[in-house]
Amino acid sequence: MERFYNEDQRMVRDSARRFSDEVLAPQAAAIDREDQFPREVYAGLADQGFFGVALPEAAGGAGLDALAACIVMEEIARGSGAVGNAFAIPVEAASFLHHHGSDEHKALIPGILDGSVIPATAVTEPDHGSDVAGMRTTARREGNDYVIDGTKAWVTFGRIADVVMVFAKTDPSAGHRGVSCILVETGRKGVSRGKSEELLGMHGLAECQIGFDAVRVPVSNRIGPEHGAFKMAMVNFDFSRLMMSSMALGMTQAAMEDAIAYARTRKQFGKEIFEFQAVQFMIADMAKDIAAARLLIHHAARLYDAGEPIALEAAQAKLFTTDMAQTHVSNALQIHGGNGYSREYRIERLFRDVRLSPIYEGTNQIQRMIIARQIAKRYA
Repeated sequence: MERFYNEDQRMVRDSARRFSDEVLAPQAAAIDREDQFPREVYAGLADQGFFGVALPEAAGGAGLDALAACIVMEEIARGSGAVGNAFAIPVEAASFLHHHGSDEHKALIPGILDGSVIPATAVTEPDHGSDVAGMRTTARREGNDYVIDGTKAWVTFGRIADVVMVFAKTDPSAGHRGVSCILVETGRKGVSRGKSEELLGMHGLAECQIGFDAVRVPVSNRIGPEHGAFKMAMVNFDFSRLMMSSMALGMTQAAMEDAIAYARTRKQFGKEIFEFQAVQFMIADMAKDIAAARLLIHHAARLYDAGEPIALEAAQAKLFTTDMAQTHVSNALQIHGGNGYSREYRIERLFRDVRLSPIYEGTNQIQRMIIARQIAKRYA
């Protein structure tokens, strides 16, 4: 694939790979074990300019594109899936504000890019995940203010965020046509941070519930048109699904590398286990599906960068990549045998971290629904 990268994409790939190998990989096990937000690592990502990789230079970014963001994500997630997840949050937040925010909102972008302003996005609720239109958080208009009430769940960076983009019903009777996005500073009266879950993997992301009890914010904090956030969110999901696909791809690449290295050194019955056809077939399937996933992701990213709609292509990339990631990370653990079940080996962490990928940013069951609907439209 790198033969088709331009010079800038190749340079940012090399930078991300060095950062992953030299900074992330040595710290990844400790981040997972301690489950504390890695501020120094996050600051390092910002210092490298990675958060602005997909933003134009006029917006303070690197002037590259979504494909470059996917390339960087793959390299970072190869070193640590959790840090890859952390990388996605500011990249997507800055992009969302750039495309939909007012000048006042865009003033936050420099702080997001340099890591001094930590953003979060709050869509999911305790009782509503895939059913975004069913959310219960409301924002009622009172003069020049909105008053927000409700609870959001699974908010990545929720415990440390300075600002949260809250999706809430401004017209509860209108279903998905009544959702707006409102920027809320976490220091406002009525904002509370609730419990954090003890997660299977993806540790260190400061996830928690956030409550809003009569939180009053000015109408100017609304991002985009009133009642127009559902459509904005769906378009944003296309980009975020490419990022999550690249995250799963990076972890699967790491798993294959570990499986090959282990199979080359582990001996049974007098020879390397790599020489056994059963092991070779598992690795062959890994290599084949990793290549196919990378092609799907990069194809969709190029379409996105060309301004084309990619609801179908993003869903296909997300579905295929995250499904194959679960399969092949599990097989890589199998190749490690009993050692794969030990926390001494990276594959055990990859196995836990990658399990989130078919759930995140729309479950894979939802992706199948999207694909079917898009196919129905194209072949109507």
